[in-house]
Amino acid sequence: MKNKVINSIIIGGVVIITAIALFFKLNKPLKELPYFGFKTSDTIIEGGKTVIRESNHKVGNFSFINHEGKTITQKDLAGKIYVVDYFFTTCHSICPVMTSQMLRIYDEFKNEDRVRFLSHTVDPEIDSVNILAEYAKAKNVDPNRWYFVTGDKKELYDMARQSYYLDAEEGDGGPDDFIHTPNFALIDENKFIRGYYDGTDSAQVNMLINDIKILLISSN
Repeated sequence: MKNKVINSIIIGGVVIITAIALFFKLNKPLKELPYFGFKTSDTIIEGGKTVIRESNHKVGNFSFINHEGKTITQKDLAGKIYVVDYFFTTCHSICPVMTSQMLRIYDEFKNEDRVRFLSHTVDPEIDSVNILAEYAKAKNVDPNRWYFVTGDKKELYDMARQSYYLDAEEGDGGPDDFIHTPNFALIDENKFIRGYYDGTDSAQVNMLINDIKILLISSN
């Protein structure tokens, strides 16, 4: 009888430990995502002493017009995880592949309110609000979750190069300047860059989908 009681206690303990372990396994990401971009240093006075504190790069503020003619700023993405890309509607090389891969990601998270998508045109002279509206309509996506944006070319390009680090080439946003990158950037809810992925590579996009899930768990 005594052995049965001891065995019951041991089995009960194993069950509880297993349940706790399973809980943490399901609610804790299997890996931590890195932070990308140059760190910045701020000199502050703390406790009467001068302290240099480093912080990770954050995406800067912006103001662009989406395919519904609405102004989209960082406020519209506050507290959201979002995926960024640069494309143009008349592209017949990498852009259609990128958009189809972005649609895969969109379909995976279209019911997740914490995820958004931000596609910038690199050809604002052609990609007007009306053109982007037709493009978005053909993709049948929710305009409150996926923003196709246009605006001043220099501002669009400055965001790509100085905020998202999606293009390493120097340029002034002038008539001869052009960005054509296949890369997607993953931004977390605190405006930190957490990953880069080739938007023409399905395996890389699979990784991006998994990394979004990691951020969603981490932000709970």
